[in-house]
Amino acid sequence: MSVRLGNVTFDCADPVAVSEFWAAVLEKPVDPDGTEHFQSIGRRTGSPAYLFAHVPEPKQGKNRVHLDLRTDDLEAEVERLTALGAKVVEEHAEWGFSWTVLADIEGNEFCVARF
Repeated sequence: MSVRLGNVTFDCADPVAVSEFWAAVLEKPVDPDGTEHFQSIGRRTGSPAYLFAHVPEPKQGKNRVHLDLRTDDLEAEVERLTALGAKVVEEHAEWGFSWTVLADIEGNEFCVARF
């Protein structure tokens, strides 16, 4: 028996808005068959897919797992992401590379790194 990653799932209050944000970040379309409760990106085209599931409770505390995005131009990418609605949380330059922690439109932290 083997196992593979199927989805990276985001619990969120507004799956439509959060999926549209991440579609813009990842430059991939939202899958066309979503509902107000579930949206996805890349479910039919490859692994991993991104699933956005409605939950009634708000986010509490720091993420224990997050996405790391890579870029060649950290400043330009942070500018693009903040224009999409992300908020800068922290900036770091350590261990030979630089990264910025951001939060998406519902406060889910993720990183953008140049290394």
